[in-house]
Amino acid sequence: MDDVTTGVTTLDDTIDTVDSVDTVDSVDSVDSVDKTVIAVRDLQILSGTKRLVGPVTFELSAGSTTGLCGPSGAGKSTVLRALVDLLPHGLRRQGEVEVLGRPVRYGKGDSGLRSTVVLVPQTPVVFGGSILDNALFGLRHLVRASRTEMHDRVEQALREAGLWSEVSHRLDTPAQTLSNGQRQRLCLARALALEPAALLLDEPTSALDERSRDTVEESVAALRGNRTVLLVSHDPAQVERLCDRTIRVDLPTATEPSLAAV
Repeated sequence: MDDVTTGVTTLDDTIDTVDSVDTVDSVDSVDSVDKTVIAVRDLQILSGTKRLVGPVTFELSAGSTTGLCGPSGAGKSTVLRALVDLLPHGLRRQGEVEVLGRPVRYGKGDSGLRSTVVLVPQTPVVFGGSILDNALFGLRHLVRASRTEMHDRVEQALREAGLWSEVSHRLDTPAQTLSNGQRQRLCLARALALEPAALLLDEPTSALDERSRDTVEESVAALRGNRTVLLVSHDPAQVERLCDRTIRVDLPTATEPSLAAV
């Protein structure tokens, strides 16, 4: 591994298409491992005049799996939220973020961006409704597609997340019946169904038991080389297992930037 510097609704049988929204770019353009998917230059997160994170500079290439690591409180999860323009109230971003060569404008609330770069939070978000409802949620709201295409994409995403064999016979059962590990993989599948340019995974195994952690790790490992992934983890061994390279973010100090080259 190289080290570098940084209510759900059911699918109505009468609905064949859903409304579309603009996206940053078509992910079809990401077809080379040399393609830069995300470029970050001098990213800083500020609260008033206080610098909480940064400056951080890094690039993510197509098909790479990159680990974002550092001590608790260094702002790793905040960096992920900054990449999709979802900073908590009171925080602001400085510096440049580009997705597929296009700038991400701070504070614009771009829903299209969030279907191109998808953040999977630390705690699995499972809505009321069936497993299928949950898997379809992003597609129904963000993508123009036929019902058949949506179902095909969901099946492929569930397979890619390593969940299809466990749920294919019970897609209509409540998602709340799934184990924590299955819920995390369902959230991963929901993101993958959007066919994003990049996935941002925020400590996807931190709340799981050892067995569930291993299963989720297998799913993430299977994405390597096929999907662009930025993984936040507090576990250096996990980063070593899953990632091609690392970005380390340290606690900010008054005299030096918070990004430590490793």
